Amino acid sequence: MTFYKNRGKFEGLSLMVGRVFSRLGLSPNQWTFVTILPTLAALYFLVQKEFILSAIFFIIASFIDLVDGSVARVMGKVTKLGAYLDTMMDRYVEFLIVLGLLFIGLPDFFMPITFWIFIYYFGAIMTSYSKAAAKEKDLVDHEIKGGIAERAERLILLFVGVLLAHFSLTYLTYMLVILAFLSNITALQRAFIAKKASEKK
Repeated sequence: MTFYKNRGKFEGLSLMVGRVFSRLGLSPNQWTFVTILPTLAALYFLVQKEFILSAIFFIIASFIDLVDGSVARVMGKVTKLGAYLDTMMDRYVEFLIVLGLLFIGLPDFFMPITFWIFIYYFGAIMTSYSKAAAKEKDLVDHEIKGGIAERAERLILLFVGVLLAHFSLTYLTYMLVILAFLSNITALQRAFIAKKASEKK
């Protein structure tokens, strides 16, 4: 089950976070850009093979990613530009973590590890692109949501993989293989959703 279906349950928590962080004086868009700082720290510690520290900063970055939207709602500053910047930053956050995976000497699994990293990230890109393309080509009236591994699910699995790498790099390799399959399945699921939606128009 994807997280967007359960967002209503976290609305109260989101508003509380928004009230707290709105007092710090940063605008929602500024909070969006702050996300890059813990992400760079997570990247640094990942390359240094300090997996616990990398995972900690990974979590911090993911939390701050929630702050901008919460602050925007509390301050009444929800804008299309803010949503756009948040989407762009989401892509950079995932890219930077994936980039770090290339430098830690992960073991291969049937195919070179770079193959699995590429396939995983290609699926992640296509998951996002399938949504944007469906809207651009006027196949759907609303943005496509759904699929087995949306961004939140992918990042959770990636976080678990980084954490498990503290015990063995092989665990992270296995997680990347799983992500390679799930991300591409999700992209295909969204393409199917777009097809079904277009037939109803």
